[in-house]
Amino acid sequence: MLAEWSSWRRREGPASLLTLTPDAAPTGEFTRAANAGQSVTVSTPVVSKELRTTRIPVRVSPTDVQYVTDAQWIDTPDRLFANLVAETIRRTTNRVVLDPGMTGLDPGLIVSGELQEFGFDAGSGQVVVRFDGALSTAGGTRVETRRFEATVPSDGSSTGVGPALNQAANKVAHDVAGWVGNRQAP
Repeated sequence: MLAEWSSWRRREGPASLLTLTPDAAPTGEFTRAANAGQSVTVSTPVVSKELRTTRIPVRVSPTDVQYVTDAQWIDTPDRLFANLVAETIRRTTNRVVLDPGMTGLDPGLIVSGELQEFGFDAGSGQVVVRFDGALSTAGGTRVETRRFEATVPSDGSSTGVGPALNQAANKVAHDVAGWVGNRQAP
């Protein structure tokens, strides 16, 4: 009976699911306070249809996208990436980071944008994470934009792509956290 279940599980999907984990040191317990407009809210980035899935895209050519066999995210990359960025800001700055569902308190600085690339590029043999970020005040009186990108070599296998994407996503998350930093509201 167990052998039948193992066989069925392999046909239905991967044996395990991938997620993103922050590489910034955990902060432990802490208390933080922010004046009006000084908190940070990280919105879920906009993604293309090729990324609106739990599968990992492989760019074979400019017009051919396939997906890594036997590799799957636990959630969609846009949500995983937003959570990673929020946690990295929380761990590497002294900012109060609010969940988007708490923006009624004070959205402060809003980090939003578009996750342009989040997959494996077969031509270069690297994973690519590209995020076009926008940083704005709650009222939109000032907006800044910036592109962040990281690449990490990978063999493109189901076991190699996940860790490489985690590494590249953390590099981008650290860069975004540095951008937000301890700045005053724009």
